[in-house]
Amino acid sequence: MDAAVFRQPRRRLIAIDSPAGPGEIAALEFGPQDRAIDVIFVHANGFNAQTYNSLLAPLAAGLRILAIDQRGHGATPLAARAEGRRSWHDLRDDLVALLKALDGPPVVLAGHSMGGTVSLLAAAARPEAVKGLVLLDPVIMPRLVALYAQAPWTSGALWKQMPIAQAAARRRAVFEDREAVVAAYTGRGAFKTWPETMLADYVDGGFVDREDGKVELACAPAWEASNYSAQAHDPWRAIRKVTGPVRILKAERGSTCRAGDGFARRGRDVAIETVAGSSHFLPMERPDLARDAIFRMVTG
Repeated sequence: MDAAVFRQPRRRLIAIDSPAGPGEIAALEFGPQDRAIDVIFVHANGFNAQTYNSLLAPLAAGLRILAIDQRGHGATPLAARAEGRRSWHDLRDDLVALLKALDGPPVVLAGHSMGGTVSLLAAAARPEAVKGLVLLDPVIMPRLVALYAQAPWTSGALWKQMPIAQAAARRRAVFEDREAVVAAYTGRGAFKTWPETMLADYVDGGFVDREDGKVELACAPAWEASNYSAQAHDPWRAIRKVTGPVRILKAERGSTCRAGDGFARRGRDVAIETVAGSSHFLPMERPDLARDAIFRMVTG
C-alpha cells in the first residue's frame, strides 16, 4: 500500500462567500496534491472532520479527499447562531459556497448522518458540481413528518422538545483534559461501538483548549441541539434534483434514514442498502463498506 496512507492529512482554511457572509471553512486534506479533489466528506452533527481520519486515510493512496468541519464544529470559525434556525439550509449554503470556491471538476459528496443530508441538499442546489453521492445513514424523515416540519406554524419549538435535542443541550461541555474526555466516553452511550482510534480522533478534533488549561467542546451544546430541532428542509424534494448516482447505506438498528423504495423512485439513480448488524454509527462499525462505497463512486 502506498505510503500516502500513513501520512497525516494537511490542515486547510478555505475562504468562502456564503449567503450568511464571507468566512472560512476548516478542512483536512488527504492524498496527492497533483490531482483535482475527488471527494468532499461531511461529518455528522456534533462531530468533526478528524473523527473520520481512519476511514478516509486509506483512500489517500490514490484519491484526493477534503474532509470539512461544518459551521459550528471543529476548527471552522464561521459564526454559529442557534436562535431562530429552522433548517440546515445554512449548512447547505456553506457547502455550495465551498464548491464554488474550489472551482474544480465535479466531486463526489459523501457524508454521515446530518452530513449526508447536507450533501444531498447541496447536490440538489448545484447538481452540475456533484459527480455522485455516498450517504451513510443520512437523516431522512418519513415524507409526512418532513412536510409537517416545513409548515409555517411549526416554529421549531415542538422539535426542541425532542429528547435527543434536550439531551444535546444538557451535554457536558468542559473537561479537565482530553484524556478525561476519552475516559468518560469509552464504552458508553453513543460511543459503545466505536474503535479506540476513532474516539481519540473525535476528541482530538472536537475539543478546544481553554486559557484555564481545561478543554471545551468545539461544537457548543446549544448548536448541536439546534441541528436536531431545525428540520424544515426537504430531502424528498432535493433527491428529484440530483443528477448523479446516489448510494445510501442504512443502519439496521436505530437508523435515522427512513428512505425506502418510494424515496429511491423520486431520484434518477438511487440505490439503498441496509447494512446488517450496523447502528447509526455505521462508518465507525463498518469503515470497510463505507470506504468501498466512496471508492466505487469515484472510480466507477
